[in-house]
Amino acid sequence: MNIDTIKNGYVIDHIKAGQAMEIYDYLRLGDLDCSVAIIKNARSQKMGRKDIIKIDQNIPIDIDVLGYLDPNITINVIRNNEKVKKFKPDLPEKLVNVISCKNPRCITSIEQELPHICILTDPENRTYRCQYCESKVN
Repeated sequence: MNIDTIKNGYVIDHIKAGQAMEIYDYLRLGDLDCSVAIIKNARSQKMGRKDIIKIDQNIPIDIDVLGYLDPNITINVIRNNEKVKKFKPDLPEKLVNVISCKNPRCITSIEQELPHICILTDPENRTYRCQYCESKVN
């Protein structure tokens, strides 16, 4: 397998095995006009198996989405063929238009142009609630 090195972009590593396509969809990586490599089920001493996404372009990445989907991943920022930063995303306190409220009585089901805002209410259990009706969202 031959995957080019990243000149300027990101390597999203330590993704739970099988979850790379979900991240790919949430970040809308299919809309990009650059190389995006998805490595599924790579061997990992730490995790057993993991997924990796390599993006060969300096684009804005929604760190909140990554923190919500998998707070255990690592994000490597690559500039001029070198890793300049490595970090883990935090579990976001607030999500906007990432997950939707399913309560049929919620104002978001009537006023469709309203943003879907969810607030983290229980970090230990990763529980989010709708800002408008306080229904559990995840």
